[in-house]
Amino acid sequence: MLVDAAAMHLIRRPRDLDVLVTENMFGDILTDEASMLCGSLGLLPSASLGDGKRGLYEPIHGSAPDIAGRGIANPYGTILSAALLLRHSLDLHMEAAALESAVNRALGAGARTADISESGARACSTREAGTAVLERLKVPA
Repeated sequence: MLVDAAAMHLIRRPRDLDVLVTENMFGDILTDEASMLCGSLGLLPSASLGDGKRGLYEPIHGSAPDIAGRGIANPYGTILSAALLLRHSLDLHMEAAALESAVNRALGAGARTADISESGARACSTREAGTAVLERLKVPA
């Protein structure tokens, strides 16, 4: 599929797509577009995978050096990238699911950073969002 058609289908019918295999530049563009479906670049993890178990895991926004140290970064994409690492490189599927569930519960409890907070609601800091995940993390025995 050509990248312009992929972009159109991604926005029009996102549920029809599960995994997109692209080269780096098109993957970067499409993930940035996809982030608006959920509301923020800060929410999406990514994995660059090849043959074998090795991969490169990072949030789709990269390291965000422009906001480093200010306590305003959304940590969820990074945490979910760690879940991808657990699942795809380490074969720790239950632990990955536990981490993803903890993120979902933190979001459900209202632990939202400025990029995803509702208008007028207090936004939590990066540390507060991370703590909210840790408080909800239940790793299977």
